[in-house]
Amino acid sequence: MRGLGELEAAIMCALWRAEGPLPVRDIRENMVYDRDLAYTTVMTVANILHQKGLLEREKTGRAWTYWPRETHAEYTARVMGEVLRTGPDPGATLLRFVERFSDEDMVRLHHVFRQVRDRRTGSAPARRSPAVQ
Repeated sequence: MRGLGELEAAIMCALWRAEGPLPVRDIRENMVYDRDLAYTTVMTVANILHQKGLLEREKTGRAWTYWPRETHAEYTARVMGEVLRTGPDPGATLLRFVERFSDEDMVRLHHVFRQVRDRRTGSAPARRSPAVQ
C-alpha cells in the first residue's frame, strides 16, 4: 500500500476489517503479519498512524481504542488521486491506466460513471449490475 509501511498497512487492514473500534490488544490479535509483535510496537505504530491523521482514537479506561478515519476504499481513492496528480500529465497517466483495464473493469467503470452522474444530478441511483462488485 503506497504511503504505508508494511506494519502500518497490517494495522490499518486489521482496523478496516473490524466491525468497530479496537484497543491495541485486539488490533494485534487481528493483524495478518509474518511475525509476532510486541504490544508496545503495535501501540507505537497505531499512535504514529493517529498522528498522521489516518486513525481516530478515544481513551477507554487505561487503553486507547482506535478506528480508521476513512474507509479502505476512501483511503485507496485518495492515494490514487495523489499519485495521479504527481505526474507531469495526469490526463495521459489516466489514459494509460484505463487502457490496461479488462472488459470487466470497463463495465465497472461505466457503472461508476453512471453512479457519479446520478449523484451529481440528483437522479435515482442506477440499479447495481451483477458484474460490479
